[in-house]
Amino acid sequence: MNTRKPALFDLRAGAVDTLYLQLRCSDLDALQQALRQRLDASPDFFGDEGLVLDVRRLDEPIDVDALADWLRAQRVRPIGVLADAAQSAWAGAQLARVHDATRPAATEGSQPAASAAPAAPAAPAAASAPRTMLIDRALRSGQRIYAPADLVVLGAVSHGAELIAAGNIHIYAPLRGRALAGAHGDSAARIFCTHFDPELVAVAGVYRTAEQDLPGRGGPVQVQLREDSLCIDTLTLD
Repeated sequence: MNTRKPALFDLRAGAVDTLYLQLRCSDLDALQQALRQRLDASPDFFGDEGLVLDVRRLDEPIDVDALADWLRAQRVRPIGVLADAAQSAWAGAQLARVHDATRPAATEGSQPAASAAPAAPAAPAAASAPRTMLIDRALRSGQRIYAPADLVVLGAVSHGAELIAAGNIHIYAPLRGRALAGAHGDSAARIFCTHFDPELVAVAGVYRTAEQDLPGRGGPVQVQLREDSLCIDTLTLD
């Protein structure tokens, strides 16, 4: 007879995709005013959404706890702070420090560190690299799709549906919900859509909503970042 008690919980490594609020100003009043304008434009859009506060671009400290309290009053849930080692004292007392595991160790133009011994041959990229995800059905309101690489969608994306991809997003149907490419910070990611009418589009955390001016509505577009600004360009499919 097996008298072993069943496990009551499991601990597993995982990944959580959430919004990142990248702060570029330490003036709390100015930030709250700018955020209030964005939240008022979509009063229910960010309701109860988890949020990481990214302070890595700040040159001066900010009262993270005060900002977190204010965000909670707006029905936004701050869950952590992303900070460099030198900014560890800025994190406040309420939120945990989070780490950006997807941040590349070397940037364009840098050289990898020399190794004392030759490295072992790398395994073929196809063996471990995430594959493009294909969705060949329509997505209803409330449905969410996450792709660890590129995402291709052949069905309509309804209002309230959400697409999230670490890489590019290709939508060969009407987009009426949300599309967030470069979810782990890939600023080179793009969104391609044949019928553009979204609630929100974002690349690497920089986003625009339906309440803002969105060029190319109803037609084919590509969305990309240029110098930290989200650009929407009309596509010619002839």
